[in-house]
Amino acid sequence: MIALNGGGGIPVVDPTSADGVFGLLWLIIALPLAGAAILLVGGKYTDKWGHLLGTLMPIGSFVLSVVMFATLLGRSEEDRQVSQHLYTWFEVGHLDVGMDLLYDPLSALFLLLITGVGSLIHVYSIGYMAHDPRRRRFFGYLNLFVAAMLMLVLAENYLGLFLGWEGVGLASYLLISFWQHKPSAAAAGKKAFVINRVGDMGLSLAIMMFFVLFGSTSFTVISENVANASETQLTILGLLLLVGACGKSAQFPLQAWLLDAMEGPTPVSALIHAATMVTAGVYLIVRSNFVFELAPHAQTAVVVVAVISIFWGAWIGCAKDDIKKALAGSTMSQIGYMMLAAGLGVAGYAFAIFHLLMHGFFKANMFLGAGSVMHGMDDDVDMRHYGMVRKAMPITYVTFAAGYLAIIGFPGFSGFWSKDKIIETALADNWIVGLCALLGAGVTGFYMTRMMLMTFFGEKRWEKDVHPHESPSVMTVPLIALAALSVVGGVFIVNDWIVEFLAPVTGVAEHHEPPIPALAVSALAVAVVAVGVWLAWVLIGKREVPREAPQDVSFVTRAGREEVYGNLINDTLVVNPGRRAVAGSLVLDEKVVDGVLTGGPMAVGGLASVGRRVQNGYVRSYALSLLAGALIVTLALLAVNLA
Repeated sequence: MIALNGGGGIPVVDPTSADGVFGLLWLIIALPLAGAAILLVGGKYTDKWGHLLGTLMPIGSFVLSVVMFATLLGRSEEDRQVSQHLYTWFEVGHLDVGMDLLYDPLSALFLLLITGVGSLIHVYSIGYMAHDPRRRRFFGYLNLFVAAMLMLVLAENYLGLFLGWEGVGLASYLLISFWQHKPSAAAAGKKAFVINRVGDMGLSLAIMMFFVLFGSTSFTVISENVANASETQLTILGLLLLVGACGKSAQFPLQAWLLDAMEGPTPVSALIHAATMVTAGVYLIVRSNFVFELAPHAQTAVVVVAVISIFWGAWIGCAKDDIKKALAGSTMSQIGYMMLAAGLGVAGYAFAIFHLLMHGFFKANMFLGAGSVMHGMDDDVDMRHYGMVRKAMPITYVTFAAGYLAIIGFPGFSGFWSKDKIIETALADNWIVGLCALLGAGVTGFYMTRMMLMTFFGEKRWEKDVHPHESPSVMTVPLIALAALSVVGGVFIVNDWIVEFLAPVTGVAEHHEPPIPALAVSALAVAVVAVGVWLAWVLIGKREVPREAPQDVSFVTRAGREEVYGNLINDTLVVNPGRRAVAGSLVLDEKVVDGVLTGGPMAVGGLASVGRRVQNGYVRSYALSLLAGALIVTLALLAVNLA
C-alpha cells in the first residue's frame, strides 16, 4: 500500500468561495448550454449563422478556462480549490444537494482539454459538415455535449456529476445516431445508450450508498469521513464506481458500443474519444481516489480490467480495415493505460491524467485526420482502398504522422513521456503488470504502423473515379494545432510539474524505483515499440495490400475483425436470454393475464346469448315456461313427501 504524505491519508483542502474571475465559473458551462438552447429551439431561423454561434460558445469557455488556470497558478498550493454555490438544487429529508461547482487542479486541466480540443473540433466541423442540411442541429448537439461534460467535471458532488454524466449519454446518443436515415447509425445510437445505462446503474447505486453511509454526496464531506466506513463497504463502492467507469470509458466488459459509435460523423468520434465521453470514467476513478485508496481489492479490479482492455482494444486495432474502427480499438487500449495508472493508486493518478491529456491531443488529431482522408476519398473508410494518399493530402499526412509518432511513444513526442511514466510506475508496483503494459506498447507500434502503411504508403488502390484532395483550411488548421500539441505536450512532465500540480487532489506518493533504472525502462519501451513497427513493415509494408480482405485468415485475425466476439458474447449472455424472457412474458400476458381479464366478460356474454333466446316476446312461450316450472316444483314436493 503506497503511503500518502507519510501515511496520513488523502489530503483534504477546504475549498474557498469563488471570487474575482472564479465568480464566472458557472459561465463556462452556461455558454455552450446557451448555444445548444438557441440552436435547438431557434430552428430554421438560426440555420445561416448557427454553426458560427455554436463554435464561438466553446471558444468563449476556453478563454475563461485559460484565464482561470493562469489565476490558479498564481495561488499557493493550499489555496487551489475554489467552490461556487449557485442555488439549492433540492432538499428532501436529510438530503440537501446544492448546485455547487468545484474548481481545483484536476477540473482545471479537464476544462482546458474539453474546451480547447472541443473548440478545434467545432472549427473543423464547419468544413466537414458544410453541405449537411442539418448542420445547425449538429452544432447544437455538439454544444450540448460540451456543456454536459463541463458539468460533469465541475460538479462539487456526485449528483451534480451524475447530471453531467447523463447529459453526456444523451448527447452521445443524439450525435452517434445523427444520420438516423441509416439503419446502422440508428442502431449504433441505441446500442451506446443501452450499454451505458448498465454502467449508469453502477454509478447511481454508488451515489445512493454514499448518501446512506455519509449522509451526503459532496466530495469534500465524503473524503473527510471516508475512513469511518469499513473496507468491505468501500470495496463495494469502488466496484460500483468501476462499473460506471467501464460503461462511459468503453472498458471491458462494457466496450461493445465503442466501435458502432463510428457511425456518427467523424467530428463526433473525435469529441467522444479525445475530449469528452471516454475520459469521464478515468475522471471518476481519479476524483474518487479517497475511496480506492482504502479499498485495495477495488484497486486490483481496476488494474485487471485495464490490462484486459489494453489488449482487447489493441487486438481489434490490429485487424480492422475501417480506419475509424481501428482508431476506436486504439482508444479502448489507450484508455486502458489510463485506468491502469489510476488503479496503481497515488503513484499513478497524475500519470493517468497526463496520458489522458496527451491522448486528447493526438487522438483528436488522428480522428480528424481520418475524417480528412475520408473527405478526400468520397467517404470511403476502408484502408484497403487507400495507399499513397500522402501525395494528394500532404498536410493531412504530416499532421497524422505527428499523432502516429506520439501514440507509439516515439522519443520526444507527447506519448513517449506519458506512456513511459505509466510503464515505469507499473513495473515499480508489480512487474507482471508492468510487462503487460510494456507488451501493449509493442502491439500499439504494430497496429498504428499498419494504419500508416495502409493509408499513406504503397501503391494507390482507389477507384478511377475517386480523386483524393487536400481538405480546406478550416479543417487543416485544427489538424496543425493538434499536431503541434502532440509534439510538445511532454512539457507537462518537466520537473514533475503535473505531479506537483495535482497533489492537492490526488495526494503525494512515496517514491518507488522500478526494478531497472527509469532510463533503461524508456530504452526498453522504445525497443519493444520498434519491434512492433518492424513486424508491421515486414507483414504489411513489404507486401502488396489486396483491395479485398482475405477470408482465409487465422483465428487471431478473424477474432479481431469480429471485435474479439464481444457482440457474440453479449448476444449469448444477455440479448438472446432477454428476448426469450420477453417472449415468455408475452405468452404469459396473452394466455393467462388476458385470459383472466377477458374470461369473465366472455362468460357473461355467453349467458346473455342464452337469456336472449328465452326472452323472445311470445306470451305462449312464457305460459309454457310457467307451466313447466310449476310442474317441476310439484314433482319436487311429491318426491320430498314420499321420501
